Amino acid sequence: MTEQINPGHMLQDKVILVTGAGRGVGRDIALLAASQGAKVIVNDLGGEADGEGADKTPAMEVVGDIKAAGGEAAANYGSVADFETAEAMVQQAVDTYGRIDGVVNNAGILRDVIFHKMTEEEWDIVIAVHLKGSFNVARAAATRFREQQSGAFVHMTSTSGLVGNFGQANYAAAKLGIAGLSKSLALDMSRFGVRSNCISPFAWSRLIGTIPIADEAQAARVEKIKAMTPAKIAPMAVFLLSEAAAEVTAQIFGVRHNEIFLFNQPRPIRSVQRTEGWTPETIAEHALPAMKSSFMGLERSQDVFSWDPV
Repeated sequence: MTEQINPGHMLQDKVILVTGAGRGVGRDIALLAASQGAKVIVNDLGGEADGEGADKTPAMEVVGDIKAAGGEAAANYGSVADFETAEAMVQQAVDTYGRIDGVVNNAGILRDVIFHKMTEEEWDIVIAVHLKGSFNVARAAATRFREQQSGAFVHMTSTSGLVGNFGQANYAAAKLGIAGLSKSLALDMSRFGVRSNCISPFAWSRLIGTIPIADEAQAARVEKIKAMTPAKIAPMAVFLLSEAAAEVTAQIFGVRHNEIFLFNQPRPIRSVQRTEGWTPETIAEHALPAMKSSFMGLERSQDVFSWDPV
């Protein structure tokens, strides 16, 4: 029998940390979580889309909006890329509200550039914020989750990693790494009643706004993306943080406007075998022809999601 859900109270009295919550997707998740009864730590460094700079205003404004609506929230201005600072975010939740029940790893930056021109710094900073940042915050929360035998992680992945995109090797590697991190967390923490899932969001944000427009087709696609607001992502995140998702872990969901997708995960799709074993020549003669029809194409996200948002 499906558990009855009290409308507007799915996160009642839960303490949720949302990183990168000053703008875009993170902001809407923080606002909806608070409206559903959560006490929210609103983390945002306040940097630009490329990670430069810092501004306390975005986080403060979100906290103000939550309090004005009758909710509870506190601001945090730390960088997820620093291990000790991530620990301090979780400690702030415990010190302020007595516990922590959920983490949304949403903080991110972009440094898009075609691969043969990508610098080490452009690689390192994107990996540091997205992948290491997700590890840092999750690791800080994991100790508390283990102690209380409960907790939920929600991580933001991307079709840039799950499918592919031009000029985003750093971002794609980080986002696919986050999918692996989430799966490992789900496996390692399940014995403690802890869940971990990913969302691949389709939404217009200042990060999407940095993508270079090379032609009319790309410009038309960007205009369609603008219709997909960050608020459309928040309900899935809140659901995954709630007890209504108690049986949901190790999954990857996509949210695009009014559509929700469940992504598959890599599994063997073809196999070939030779009793005497393989040589490079027999691989070319036998294995390649047998498997070639099942090869994945050189596709980008927009090739796979080729229809307009619903």
